[in-house]
Amino acid sequence: MVFQVIAPRQLAKMDLGRQRVEFLYQAPAAFAESNRPEWLAPRKTEAGLAKVAGVELTLLDTCRYFHRAAGIRGAAQVVHDLGKKADPRVLGKAAQAYENAAARRLGYLLERFGHNRQASALEAFASTAKSFKDLDPAAQPIVAALRTGKDKNRKWKLRINVPVEIDA
Repeated sequence: MVFQVIAPRQLAKMDLGRQRVEFLYQAPAAFAESNRPEWLAPRKTEAGLAKVAGVELTLLDTCRYFHRAAGIRGAAQVVHDLGKKADPRVLGKAAQAYENAAARRLGYLLERFGHNRQASALEAFASTAKSFKDLDPAAQPIVAALRTGKDKNRKWKLRINVPVEIDA
């Protein structure tokens, strides 16, 4: 198990007992924009109270950095498990600090797992998108001719190029 932390500077991985901590770098300006105090949640630790990403930021970060964890399927599992806990208003506001593609991926996954109130907060991002993006950009067919237009989700402007499977 690896505990991942998004930080505004590059830090080396750490081992704390049996727990590994990996730091994901985010530019300081982007970090400040997406980690507003009202979107953070208090978490009690052995060292005292810490501010951590709330559910909404966790969902958005998962869809932004899915390639650094368990891929799109891992992100789908997180969205399935946490999606209904997200406040749609906070989600819509926080998503403004993220890339359009991350918000669209999250919206698609939320809708796919029946979290429609939360997904509806992200529909505006899809309506402003100018092009289709792959659900998983890393999953490319060997031959470009194998890419078909049949697996497009027009609402979220995503090409569904991998099956989304989760552990129920």
